[in-house]
Amino acid sequence: MSLLYLAFTFFYIGLFTIGGGMVAITLMQQTIVDTGIISQDLFFNMVAISESTPGPLGINMATYIGYNQYGVIGGMVCTFAEALPSVIIIMIIAKMLKKFNKSPYVKGSLAFLRPITTGLVLVPLVQIICMTLIKLPDSIAVLTTFAGWKDLFEWINIAAYAVFTFILFKFKLHPIVVILIGAVFGIVTGYYLG
Repeated sequence: MSLLYLAFTFFYIGLFTIGGGMVAITLMQQTIVDTGIISQDLFFNMVAISESTPGPLGINMATYIGYNQYGVIGGMVCTFAEALPSVIIIMIIAKMLKKFNKSPYVKGSLAFLRPITTGLVLVPLVQIICMTLIKLPDSIAVLTTFAGWKDLFEWINIAAYAVFTFILFKFKLHPIVVILIGAVFGIVTGYYLG
């Protein structure tokens, strides 16, 4: 894939990402993972890193994927391409703010987009949960035994999720501290269990 095509892909993602970075994950998966540019495992690792770093998720993902494919230049070009549609749209809206503000068509469009955006946010959430907490069996027949059900879940990840959620709410730690603890946990378990 050429850098120009990758930039066009991120321009497309930036143009149709309505509802935030979680919606961008669904579009990126369809346009980047499903076409074979990067693997699904690498994609979800990039999602985890992009969520952990400051800045909008879509921009972070564009930078990371561009850098992964074409180095620093690729990161810069993809980041610019991802942000450009938002800049153009904001400039147009700012120019016609009074018309847009009272238009029944705009109000109707936004009311229509809310449930769609909710669905687009739920898709990557379910995919990440399935990838991190559930080991899908090769066959449904495995689930007819207790051992099959026992092996269905990533028990260490489920326990870590419960512990980190408890720590976050009980001790009121800053989310960055919990993210750092989670990163260390992931490195240690990946080293010893991977």
